[in-house]
Amino acid sequence: QVQLVESGGGLVQAGGSLRLSCAASGRTFSSYRMGWFRQAPGREREFVAAISRSGVSTYYADSVKGRFTISGDNAKNTVYLQMNSLKPVDTAVYYCAASSRSTVSYRPINYDYWGQGTQVTVSS
Repeated sequence: QVQLVESGGGLVQAGGSLRLSCAASGRTFSSYRMGWFRQAPGREREFVAAISRSGVSTYYADSVKGRFTISGDNAKNTVYLQMNSLKPVDTAVYYCAASSRSTVSYRPINYDYWGQGTQVTVSS
């Protein structure tokens, strides 16, 4: 069992930055692939970024590549999402998720544990 708690969301102007944090408790953090998803009103939950257990490999949606960076700190059981050059289209609830699968997945159904989400609002 893994518990995930996100923080760091808020209101920011277009072009600004935010850093989201996801603190994990329970089973060893490094046992899971970690991912970030987001969901805007009226839209399906979509993949944003993921990181391998070792932290060596990272994966990004095309829409955030070059602007967002996922990283992890196994000692702190925390994964981060640094978001730069934010746009109004990035407005959504952002969720942290943990997957026990051996390969990266971009589909929410393949993630076993989810946080409660944190709201990110980007104003124009």
